[in-house]
Amino acid sequence: MNSLKELLEKVKQIFENEPFIFEPRELYTPIDYTLSLGGKRIRPVLLMAGCEMFGGDINQVKDAALGIETFHNFTLLHDDLMDKSPIRRGQPTVYRKWNENTAILSGDTMFALAWRYFLRQSHPALQDILNTFNETAIGVCEGQQYDMNFETRNDVSIAEYMEMIRLKTAILLAGALKIGAQYANAPESDIQHLYDFGIHIGLAFQLQDDLLDAFGDVKVFGKQTGTDISDNKKTYLYLKALELADEQQRDTLQQLFATTPANPEEKIRTVLGIYQDLDVRNTVENIVNEEFAIALNELDAIHVDPKNKATLNELANTLLGRKV
Repeated sequence: MNSLKELLEKVKQIFENEPFIFEPRELYTPIDYTLSLGGKRIRPVLLMAGCEMFGGDINQVKDAALGIETFHNFTLLHDDLMDKSPIRRGQPTVYRKWNENTAILSGDTMFALAWRYFLRQSHPALQDILNTFNETAIGVCEGQQYDMNFETRNDVSIAEYMEMIRLKTAILLAGALKIGAQYANAPESDIQHLYDFGIHIGLAFQLQDDLLDAFGDVKVFGKQTGTDISDNKKTYLYLKALELADEQQRDTLQQLFATTPANPEEKIRTVLGIYQDLDVRNTVENIVNEEFAIALNELDAIHVDPKNKATLNELANTLLGRKV
């Protein structure tokens, strides 16, 4: 079994050895730029770890690792455009560095490239693997649409929000794990436990991401903070604050989340002040811990040698160890 550090290094080498610039260069240079920014590359690591824990050969899933990470970066490229985010991984986003049309077309190409990578490696279960990838991709897009819908709705529930982040974030982590296990011909019952592990880790990860957007350090977080507030996103923090707020606080929150000021700094400060008064940060941190515990229970239920789970245990603890 490879350690987390070893898998991260293997993924790094895969991307360093893969060419991404072709003709026309105007199309592929933004793709190369996006993929060269690195990031955490969690999803290909999950895919490889999911394969290896069931005795699979990770050398047989290198193309799938490329595919899952290329797809993930396609979603980020388009998300940044839709959200008008100026920074990704500490660097200008593609639509800001080039233009919106370039972001759309290069992103579309990345989605097609992801399929190409999956198709490069034959496997008896390839149809099932591709079905998993396709259903995962559809779910991610559904989650993004719900996320956009919530920006103009005033009646979003916490349950609806949790379903949105399950689709937008968690199922890609879970899908990566499932695909890895499918390459290793794992038993269906174990694949389900592994998938559920990924779902709950993904929910915890996104809720922590919400916390980081509100309370994180941009130098550590790698992107601009306060964007969820300025973009009127109905995050768990906002929805829980509405639930806990008195009438005056609730009116203030609802009024602020109905505006899009040119300079949102004062809006962000006011909202964060209400969050702090209501101790929303601590409440959400508790939910993160609950989802993390459920995830570990799912991992414990998988019928493999506990040593084969070490990498995923390490990765889960690393993901949830990010500082707010």
